[in-house]
Amino acid sequence: MKLVISIIEPYTKININNQYRGGIIVEKIDIHVHAVPRRGINFYKSDKTIATPEEIIEIYKKTGVGKGVIMPLRNCEFGNIFQGNEEVCIEIVNKYPDYFYWFCNIDPRNGDNTPQSDLSFYLEYYKDMGAKGVGEIGTNMYFDDPFVENLFYHCQKNNMPVLFHMSTQIGESYGLVDEVGLPKLEKELAKFPDLILIGHSPSFWSHISDDLTAENWKDWYYPKTKVIQDGSLVKLMRKYPNLYGDISAASGNNALLRDPEFSYDFLEEFQDQILFGTDISHKDFYLNTSSWLDEAVENGKISYKAYEKISRGNALKFLES
Repeated sequence: MKLVISIIEPYTKININNQYRGGIIVEKIDIHVHAVPRRGINFYKSDKTIATPEEIIEIYKKTGVGKGVIMPLRNCEFGNIFQGNEEVCIEIVNKYPDYFYWFCNIDPRNGDNTPQSDLSFYLEYYKDMGAKGVGEIGTNMYFDDPFVENLFYHCQKNNMPVLFHMSTQIGESYGLVDEVGLPKLEKELAKFPDLILIGHSPSFWSHISDDLTAENWKDWYYPKTKVIQDGSLVKLMRKYPNLYGDISAASGNNALLRDPEFSYDFLEEFQDQILFGTDISHKDFYLNTSSWLDEAVENGKISYKAYEKISRGNALKFLES
């Protein structure tokens, strides 16, 4: 299976020598970051390695982020980087509790490899160890696959939000698979109304605009055109309060910057369902999303109430519960 790593290139780098400014700007919670206890194997076909927690902390200190949520890279679809839950919890989060929360990562095929596996066996254990949710789900299966629905069932049962990467097809990349218009995601939102599902990836964020077709929708699609209102994602977020959006990575950054005037209204309308994130994976992997949000509130483009919720308030609802 091919692991696409071109997502490294579209990132807009920021000047990390500019210190956090304080004032009305709040310290952000990063809902999505990756770190390993020590330098390991490179990304597939890359000279980059996953960042260490010490490298992440230095970036946080310089960019106004107070704490992040580490997502273990546990699904085989992520390529040659395989990270255990205990490795994140014991070796990173317990060492740096002031800087990191963590999600556990449960593959839908865990247990006895049937759609009836008691995944609560794992979830209860990791929840007791401090896991705040499940993610980043990178399993390359359909949203409504019985294995995936079993995982959703047990996550809802244990009150653990799920952060997922989304893909457009089986066998091309990593992430749960849907069709244009997100009908399978909607099916799961309706079936598990008490489960918070946090979406992420180009395939997810490109749905803010109502101009997607089967021809132009692909895994690494970063549209630069103005948003055509209202895309399937907007409609789903209005209908399902349990659907959240993770604005990390080049995908979230592009979704905001492609049409800022639309984005300001979007953030105001969905201020209770948007989560700030970075998806930093190596030490040179930066975004200007944090400073863009700071400038938006400073310039009166979004309200302070929306800014604070997106920057940290929404995440703290389940990270500190």
